[in-house]
Amino acid sequence: MPEIKSNPLYPVFFKLDKLKMLIVGAGEVGHEKLHFILKSSPNANIDIVAPWAGDPVKELIDSGKFNLSWTAKEFAPEDIDGHDLIVAATNITEVNHAVHKEAKAKSKLINVADTPDLCDFYLGSIVTRGDLKVAISTNGKSPTFAKRFRQLLEEMLPDNTDEILQNLKVIRDQLVGDFDYKVKELNRITKTLIEKTTNNGD
Repeated sequence: MPEIKSNPLYPVFFKLDKLKMLIVGAGEVGHEKLHFILKSSPNANIDIVAPWAGDPVKELIDSGKFNLSWTAKEFAPEDIDGHDLIVAATNITEVNHAVHKEAKAKSKLINVADTPDLCDFYLGSIVTRGDLKVAISTNGKSPTFAKRFRQLLEEMLPDNTDEILQNLKVIRDQLVGDFDYKVKELNRITKTLIEKTTNNGD
């Protein structure tokens, strides 16, 4: 039986309203990245650099709903400056590699579209229910599986998940006792909730 390898990635959740993100590319690939970032973090601060932009990207920019800026030009090394996270999202391998080279030279975290070996981070599938957010990663092996698993979780989670979370916060704030007692009570309560959710899924 082959040895099962463990995914070594460590998941984190960025506050993208407090960081500056650069996306190089505004065509189909750039739009795909932009769409999923904004779906999860509509308050993200994103600068876009590309000599042209497809209509879907233009529509997002022109909507005025998001913190987006577009500079219509070819990528240059100085575009990296002032940004915390970089996404190389063109369909031109040479351009993506140039962005990667400059990002690493300036110690920036970068995601290169469709090139897992050049990524410092992945933009995984995400399930959101109010304050609950679950990120799914296959370590770059199969984004399609991550997408299907996301759909499964979305079907399983009740529509009132956020209401449940808010009620749990009220209960946590009202608990009286030492730390161990509070942990045991919250474990007991949440165990019951998970069991009900699972049974509903059956």
